[in-house]
Amino acid sequence: MAGQDTKLYSLEEVKKHNGTDDPRVWIIYKDSVYDVTDYLEEHPGGGDLITEFAGLDATKGFDDFGHSSDAKKQLKSFKIGEVVEEERAGKAKKKTEKKSATVTITDSPTKKPQTRSCISIVTCGLCG
Repeated sequence: MAGQDTKLYSLEEVKKHNGTDDPRVWIIYKDSVYDVTDYLEEHPGGGDLITEFAGLDATKGFDDFGHSSDAKKQLKSFKIGEVVEEERAGKAKKKTEKKSATVTITDSPTKKPQTRSCISIVTCGLCG
């Protein structure tokens, strides 16, 4: 949750700062917004790896690469705000997790089918 002094940005606002339409390069990491423009030339892997996510959510790419704890600390120094609450990645994920599925299980053709309702497809193991 954002504090009183934390600047909030919409996804549309972040998207504008993609290094092309605007000279600044902003990325999102775990619902926080970072202006990484001044870091592009210093990035050990080259600035192109960052600009690939310019104006976008870089969380998966950042985590998939396996950045060190030092890299994560350094990223914090570029934080300029957070994504508005209603547009955060976690909000969309929680909405999809609430969907349920119904599975029909039949052991043999003569038995009456059982119906189970799963709150979470992942935990059930029967769905999928």
